[in-house]
Amino acid sequence: MAQSIVMSSTTSTEQSGLFGHLLPEFKKASGIDIKVVALGTGQALDMARRGDADVVFVHDQVAEEKFVADGFGLKRLAVMYNDFVVVGPQADPANVKGNDIVAALKKISAGNAAFVSRGDKSGTHAAELRFWSQAAMTDKKGTGYKECGCGMGPALNIGASTGAYVLTDRGTWLNFKNRGDLRILVEGDARLFNQYGVMVVNPAKHPHVKRAEAQKFVDWIVSKPGQAVIAGYKIGGESVFFPNAAP
Repeated sequence: MAQSIVMSSTTSTEQSGLFGHLLPEFKKASGIDIKVVALGTGQALDMARRGDADVVFVHDQVAEEKFVADGFGLKRLAVMYNDFVVVGPQADPANVKGNDIVAALKKISAGNAAFVSRGDKSGTHAAELRFWSQAAMTDKKGTGYKECGCGMGPALNIGASTGAYVLTDRGTWLNFKNRGDLRILVEGDARLFNQYGVMVVNPAKHPHVKRAEAQKFVDWIVSKPGQAVIAGYKIGGESVFFPNAAP
């Protein structure tokens, strides 16, 4: 019987196709199967808090550090990063194109342009709210702002069908087929940096957690072989995630 563990993770790691590339390599190295439950980061952390996962792989550093500080995770390790981009209709009615996320959101608000927010407490949603706050627009997002309470793929589908702006991680966008008229319009702002971390769930809180097997995954993903597998995942020749575990 193959050993297996449960990982709560984000829709972006799943929908970008990374796990289809990564997990078979980990199984080859360890013999361990991983069942991934892909949710928004907030829900993925909640699942782990309940003891329903052995390891967590998400992207909201503030929330991850709180998870560890509250005793639910053993230690947070940086794994990889990519970046967020704003996609929108090619005609760019709000004229947001450029490399300044704050200026872009101010224009979307001023023009009451259509904007689809995930509204699901995911890492991407947390980042989006942080950018609105940096733009001093937390309460002034414009009448075109809509929350879908949905994952990244569905939010992009709504954006494509309604001609709305959407904040997305680049990995999901690269793997997204139904782009319609959407194009990347805002990219390259240092604030759009998107770091991923991994944590073993603390067996002191949940004794049934498979700590040894979960630790094997964490050790592998931050090791040279694991980091090389992440670096080797490309879509259309373009890197999707950039490994940056501390050596």
